[in-house]
Amino acid sequence: MVHQEVMPLLTPFKMGRFELSHRVVLAPLTRCRSYGNVPQPHAAVYYSQRATRGGLLITEATGVSATAQGYPETPGIWTQEQVEAWKPIVDAVHRKGALFFCQMWHVGRVSTNDFQPDGQAPISSTDKQISPDAEPGMVYSKPRRLQVDEIPGIVDDFRRAARNAIEAGFDGVEIHGANGYLLEQFMKDGANDRDDEYGGSLENRCRFAVEVVDAVVREVGAQRVGIRLSPFLDYMDCVDSDPAALADYMVRQLNKHEGFLYCHMVEPRMAVVDGRRQIPHRLLPFRKAFNGMFIAAGGYDREEGNKVVTDGYTDLVAYGRLFLANPDLPKRFELGAPLNEYDRSTFYTQDPVVGYTDYPFLDEDSSDLTANDA
Repeated sequence: MVHQEVMPLLTPFKMGRFELSHRVVLAPLTRCRSYGNVPQPHAAVYYSQRATRGGLLITEATGVSATAQGYPETPGIWTQEQVEAWKPIVDAVHRKGALFFCQMWHVGRVSTNDFQPDGQAPISSTDKQISPDAEPGMVYSKPRRLQVDEIPGIVDDFRRAARNAIEAGFDGVEIHGANGYLLEQFMKDGANDRDDEYGGSLENRCRFAVEVVDAVVREVGAQRVGIRLSPFLDYMDCVDSDPAALADYMVRQLNKHEGFLYCHMVEPRMAVVDGRRQIPHRLLPFRKAFNGMFIAAGGYDREEGNKVVTDGYTDLVAYGRLFLANPDLPKRFELGAPLNEYDRSTFYTQDPVVGYTDYPFLDEDSSDLTANDA
């Protein structure tokens, strides 16, 4: 009787012009296995393992320029070599019948001189350095505050990256406006200490992000564009004094673009109550205010995911660590099967197999389908 009723996470959904067969989304996950910032053939195995007919996958954060880098061996999409390297990866996902969006990012000050062209200082909204407490054992370099006349060039980097992503075959793009990276360094008043038209008021602080959205939408069309936001997070010294106002403002800016595809928002940090993680569920006002499709992310499991879809709290749920460790996560959810445990120590290693494509399927024979299943 249990399997006769389709669980909410596995019900179909129309995402703009795209038809999804279920609501379990692969969240963007930094994997650090793109040697020399060029995507590698093993990424085709990794992503196609997690692809299902009518499923939505979002790539790991992908750099829009040479200055966008802050972690070892992360992919880019600013050169033709990178575009060509993405094409067979995208093809492998499409052969499985899945949709594939490219998440575009610029890390801003979450970087060191070693990652920057000619050893220059990382760029940011500010010249304030990230505190050593932000990430134990990591010291980020002192950034250089972007001049106003430089900002249009960074906006254009996002525009060209979006065009390149579509050339590589991606179905759309996600602008990374979350997790303490460059867009958030402008948006949040805990990081932005500017006194020009890109600082001070909420409108001014969001100006850069809005310009990026506008440019990307003009380039590839609103129906191909989503954005990830994390107004409630305090990550990499990026915190805002009024995150609800920030979220509401940004959602209303997105609504100015008819057909803007989705808003992907991260829940506030979880608390542990009576030994169980409690998801705060504070995104509903922004889900209601946004005209497009809504994706919620942040510590969801099978039970919580089904609940928020049933309640109309979100349209889709993005899964990170669970999907990383369980390439057949939708099938495991469907069957109520046990989940593989993830190995945190291999999240960011550069091995092309270990902790990447070697997590077992429920039925190991199904791993053979990654190369042949259409």
